[in-house]
Amino acid sequence: MIRSIFIWAFFGVINTLIWALFGIFLSLFSPGGRIVHFYCAVPWSKTILWANGVRVEIHGLNKIDKDKAYIYIPNHLSFFDIFALLACLPVDFKFIFKEEIMRVPILGWAMRKADYISISRSSPAKARRSVKQAVDMVKNGASLVIFAEGTRSEDGHLQPLKRGAFQLALSSGSPIVPVAIKGSNRVMPKGAFKLKKGFITIQLGRPIPTVNYEKKTMPELIERVTGCLRTMLEEEGQGVK
Repeated sequence: MIRSIFIWAFFGVINTLIWALFGIFLSLFSPGGRIVHFYCAVPWSKTILWANGVRVEIHGLNKIDKDKAYIYIPNHLSFFDIFALLACLPVDFKFIFKEEIMRVPILGWAMRKADYISISRSSPAKARRSVKQAVDMVKNGASLVIFAEGTRSEDGHLQPLKRGAFQLALSSGSPIVPVAIKGSNRVMPKGAFKLKKGFITIQLGRPIPTVNYEKKTMPELIERVTGCLRTMLEEEGQGVK
């Protein structure tokens, strides 16, 4: 427990504050967010993983074109999913988070400077503006990472994927890349404070084109992505329902 308190206090708070302020400074020279992502968010995440003794391996990078925009849809087990993806997915991508996270002082400002996107759950008008912003970003070449389950899984099982991520994919015409994450829930389960050393694996699936789908066939697309995630999670030994 003492180890967890130290990591939270120094690397979770002080280290985050330093990197967030550095990111805000960097944004003065790169308003598009790319430099903040690669030179602030990425090393910040690697530092946290290193401090907690967490190793991450990523597989399937040969399946994607790193210069092409995709909608990445991972399963969601832990806060450490975010750190693992930032540290090991070597593309320019933007997270889509719930609006409350963006309200955190300094950290939220830095996230906005990195062009990460917040979605309001209380204001449909704000949500529509955020979706339009996200679609424009994808069309301009930036990828998005969306936790389509909506929240972290409490038992490690894959939860139903929500429609919002798929509506965005259809609007942008971008392919979807399913992403299977294993092991992060053993490092830090949902609702836990204590941190553990561990090993996280990330497996990328093959991109799924969305151009042949439309609103009425969206359930088929959701089922296809769900099936790919289930298959990869079973191969990786992760729990599924």
